[in-house]
Formats: sequence, C-alpha cells, structure tokens
Amino acid sequence: MPLFDLPLDQLREYRPERSEAPDFDQFWKETLVAASASPLEPEFRPHDAGLSLVDVWDVRFSGWGGHRIAGWFLAPRGATEPLPTVVQYLGYHGGRGVPLDWLVFPAAGYAYLVMDTRGQGDGATADPDPGTNPQVAGFLTRGVTDRETYYYRRVFADAVRAVDAARSHPLVDPDRVVVAGGSQGGGIAQAVAGLRSDLAAALIDVPFLTHFRRATELVDRPGYREIVDFLASRRHLGETVFGTLDYFDGVNLAARATAPARYSVALMDPVCPPSTVFAAYNHYGGPADIDVWKFNGHEGGGQVQRTIQLRWLAEVLAGHA
Repeated sequence: MPLFDLPLDQLREYRPERSEAPDFDQFWKETLVAASASPLEPEFRPHDAGLSLVDVWDVRFSGWGGHRIAGWFLAPRGATEPLPTVVQYLGYHGGRGVPLDWLVFPAAGYAYLVMDTRGQGDGATADPDPGTNPQVAGFLTRGVTDRETYYYRRVFADAVRAVDAARSHPLVDPDRVVVAGGSQGGGIAQAVAGLRSDLAAALIDVPFLTHFRRATELVDRPGYREIVDFLASRRHLGETVFGTLDYFDGVNLAARATAPARYSVALMDPVCPPSTVFAAYNHYGGPADIDVWKFNGHEGGGQVQRTIQLRWLAEVLAGHA
C-alpha cells in the first residue's frame, strides 16, 4: 500500500475541529452510572495453561447490564507483592484466545488482564442486547441509529469496568494500572483513557473507532466500510448515524484523557488511516508521544513497538512506585 494520506509534516499539525454534542459528558456520566448499578462480582478461577513461570486465571466480571464479560488474568508465577498491571483490549473480531497468546507483559513482570469483547471472538462473552435497527455485517452499525442502543456504548462500559475488575485482584497495584490495545483495542483503550482519570498510562496502537467522518471517506475495506455500506442504502440516515458516532469518536474521548499515552501510527495503514490517528493524538488531553512507522500497514510496529512500550512504561511507572 503506498502513502495515501496527508504528508507527515501536515499530519503532525492535523487537529480538526471536534464534532460533539453539548451533552457529551453528561451522556457518558449517565452511562457509567448505569453500568455501575450491576455488582461487579469479579471471579478469578485458576486455569492450567501448562506454563511453569506464569500463573493464569479464567476471569469473569459484570459489564454493561450485568452481562458477564470473560477474560484472562496472568501474572509471574509466585508473585506476592502488588504489580504494575496492563488491561488489554482486543482487535476487531478478535477474542481472548488462549493464555499462550499473552505472555509478553507477564514475562516483563506485569500482571495482565485481557478483556474479551462482547459478541466477538470465540463466543466466551455474548452480547444479549444487540440493538434494534437493521445492520450490515460486523459491529459498527449495530444499534447505530440511537446512542442509547449503540453497540460500543456497551463495549466501552465493559472496558471501564475491566479496570475495576483488575484492581480487585490482590496482585494488582491500583496506582499502576495501564490500558492498552491495537486497532479496535487501541480505540477502546483510548476511550477508557478519556473516561477514567485514575490510570497510570495508556498504550494506543493504530486506533480504530477514531475520526469516523474522515475515516469513512478514506477507507474501502472491512471496518469503516460497514458505515458506508449501511448509509449507501439508507441515504436519509447520514446525520443520525454520525450524530450517534460523535459520542463514541476517539477524537472526542482522547481530548478528555489525562494519563500519559504512547501512540503508534503506520503511514501505509489502509484500515486506520494515519490522519485519523493523528487527529486523536493531536487532541489528546494528557502528555503523549507517538511512534511513526512509515513503511508499515495496519500491523504497525509489531513487536518492535512492544519493546519501545516496555522501556517507556518502565520510565513512566517509576514515578508511581
């Protein structure tokens, strides 16, 4: 994929005007209050993953509507003191997989909670409240004609509660909790950073769910294309749909974040265009750095990015020790 978006010097200055309703903050305050009405009831059941140096637990906690959300919790074997902890959110259509998929952070000395995404992956977490309007394949248009029924309202509420679930484990240092994710997971981590003021840091890689209005004009692949396909046959719903999406747009949520953040962007990414990432990064409310991968697509920096993140986190979290 060649370079197709703005030149890098323009991307670094790209700070579009935000489109958000006056009641944006009130909507999210009410959403999180409603989510907290259900007891969290976290469960950590020991799980034999065949690992000798990492302990694993199968996790359940109550997310939006009391729906039980699944996950994995991993920690270095034999740890007794509270640890810095990463809460990981997943890419589009991805599930929590198996514990062997999630060994980098435990190997680096972190506790690690991996949150399954409702209705995606292997079905460990169902979505019993799928919205009311017709939709196209995927999740971006599920319930999209009303902010109250939109799918990502439930997902973001789940993700906020995942931080509380992690903090309920005795191995977690509540002052050193980090949110992380790439693509959809990056969009979710970005949202949680904007909805919570008590995080130590955020790792936001090639975030999805960001700058919807521009993304739908640039992307012709699964993901944002779902919105285009939805509106192609429902021509009269454009403002209704984008009016809903504004409440979930990563640009608006990033502007409310305060935790230090490390972003990454790939300049040949046809799934999450670089201008959409820079739009959120340039509006980010807290201190933030960004790693730019000029010749990469949606894979971004891969494990090279992870190495950078581990070094950066060590510096950031030193102030919370």
